[in-house]
Amino acid sequence: MGLRVFTSSNLNIESLREHCIDKPGVEESFPFGEDTLVFKVGGKIFLLTSLLNPISFNVKCNPEKAGLLREQHAEIIPGYHMNKKHWNTVYYNQNLPDLLLKELIDHSYELVFSSLPKTTQSNINVSNT
Repeated sequence: MGLRVFTSSNLNIESLREHCIDKPGVEESFPFGEDTLVFKVGGKIFLLTSLLNPISFNVKCNPEKAGLLREQHAEIIPGYHMNKKHWNTVYYNQNLPDLLLKELIDHSYELVFSSLPKTTQSNINVSNT
C-alpha cells in the first residue's frame, strides 16, 4: 500500500483568522466594508478574504514564486483586484494542503514585515515578546 498524500484542506475562516492573528503585530480590520476581512502588520495588508464567500484569500508573494505557484496549482491565480505581479488569490477550499496554505500566509506576512521600517519592526518585536 502506497503513502497517502494529504491534499484536502482543513483550513476554514476561523482557522485562517487564528493563524493570522497569532503573528506578532497583526491587526484585523474591515477597511473595504463589512464583507472583507483584512489582516495587516505595521499598517500594511498581508492578507484579505471575503466573509460572504470564504473560499479564497489574497496574499502577497514574491513575483518569481507567484508565477511558479500559479503554474503548479490551478487553485492559485493572479490576485483578484490586486497587483497581479505581487499578489495571488488562493482557493483554499479545494485540494491544496494546509501546510502549503500556511506557508503562503507566512510568506506574505514576512514580505510585508520585512518591508517595514526597522523601528516599526523593532516595536512589533518588542511589544510581542
